[in-house]
Amino acid sequence: MAEPGLVDTHIHLDALPEPEQALGRARALGVTDFIAMGVDGESSRHALASARNGEGVWAAAGHHPLNQHAPDLGLLRELAGQPRTVAIGEVGLDHVDEHRGPHAAQAEWFRCCCRLALEVGLPVSIHTRGCEQAVYDLLREHAGIAGVMHYWTLDQAWAERFLELGLYISFAGILTRASRADVREVVKRIPPERILLETDAPWGTPRGRSGPMQPAWLLDTARVVAQLLGLELAELAARERANAQALFPKLRARQPADTR
Repeated sequence: MAEPGLVDTHIHLDALPEPEQALGRARALGVTDFIAMGVDGESSRHALASARNGEGVWAAAGHHPLNQHAPDLGLLRELAGQPRTVAIGEVGLDHVDEHRGPHAAQAEWFRCCCRLALEVGLPVSIHTRGCEQAVYDLLREHAGIAGVMHYWTLDQAWAERFLELGLYISFAGILTRASRADVREVVKRIPPERILLETDAPWGTPRGRSGPMQPAWLLDTARVVAQLLGLELAELAARERANAQALFPKLRARQPADTR
């Protein structure tokens, strides 16, 4: 694949077995950039360290809703100010479950992270599961916030509502599965300039694969999306990269690892 390549806009490098080897295989197939997510203080630090040391790796600093404790906003603010940090994420809301964190606190954590994103001028990478209305309502409280709905699994009606807020929609390996024609239909019906791609590795293994999700398997998702949009794979790569650079402007300043 000719440059520019695909961007994996959501990956958990700290949870990936042998991340350097996995990234190398992905680069060989034309995935040139990776946004490493943070889900708490430790993983956010790890994401930034990976971004400083890995070619085409960028960081996000965040606080996942399934945490058992409040975010360290001072630390997240510090990490967010670094040149290789391109987003506040992963943040959002999750459904009520006795095995999950204090649900009543999730909204306040998410609200604090949205305020931080506006303060530092970064987009948010948003997790939602069983809480779509609450996520939508909270985002509406924060006029001007930019971001992406990661790992899209919802229907067209919800897509239209989040698009109206100015958000992007990111598609993962789940859309390759035979049972998810509904997600593939969303790809065909939303503006191409709002489409992003991700692996969410090591989760979200696509159809026909086994084991933990690999960043190289972003190509599985990309091929399906390209077919749905009637594009060649290289055309989709150029479109998706332009979309990623529009949402994450720091990606435009991509440099080799040894010049950072």
